[in-house]
Amino acid sequence: MIREADVLLMLLDARFVDETRNSEIEEKVRRVGKPLIYVITKSDLVERQKLEHFRKILRPSVFVSAKTRTGRNMLKQRIMTEAGRFCKGKEKIRVGVLGYPNVGKSSLINFMKGRHSTQTSVISGFTKGVQLIRIEKGLYFVDTPGVIPYMEKDEMKHVITNVRDYTKVRQPDIAVVNLMRSFPGRIEEYYGVPVIEDKEKTLEAIALKKHVLMKGGLPDVMRMAVSILRAFQTGKIR
Repeated sequence: MIREADVLLMLLDARFVDETRNSEIEEKVRRVGKPLIYVITKSDLVERQKLEHFRKILRPSVFVSAKTRTGRNMLKQRIMTEAGRFCKGKEKIRVGVLGYPNVGKSSLINFMKGRHSTQTSVISGFTKGVQLIRIEKGLYFVDTPGVIPYMEKDEMKHVITNVRDYTKVRQPDIAVVNLMRSFPGRIEEYYGVPVIEDKEKTLEAIALKKHVLMKGGLPDVMRMAVSILRAFQTGKIR
């Protein structure tokens, strides 16, 4: 797809810009001399001020949000600018959409087209094959399954960045404890519980507060942990 596309988009999750970069893919694009645009998705989930420094590091870059429907015209303009520089005279511009699983590729395409053209899901790895979608006359997007760097095995990173969806995490309780340590106070604030050092106790407190219980009234920490992961991955916990 890198070989056949005229312009390439590298989608990055606004919450985890560095974590969702794929240096291997970026290098492949540079090697073939194709224009690459960094598209920061889900920008509504992060304060704009926190993202501004990426504009200087990642060039060219565009912030978009399919949820709040912002950034569409800016991205289209940037695509046409790059296409004008590298693809003069071409009647049909093919735009390849690259990124980690569940970073928002299909949602972006639907947003750019203005109606649902590709299926989307909160489950990572939902897109199984290449899809060519006509955005407007002369402009086509190519949706592809998400890719991660070769041999990357960091499960915690994949939990945080939604690569491994919440239903498939092997030890959801440990994943949630690690999330609490990586993002101090964020989960506690969302569920309205105090921040304490013992994160296992925090998880139990959340389960009790939400009435997620086993027989005998004991907190069901595993079921609660899966629920927390879902809220985190879908952007409810910011």
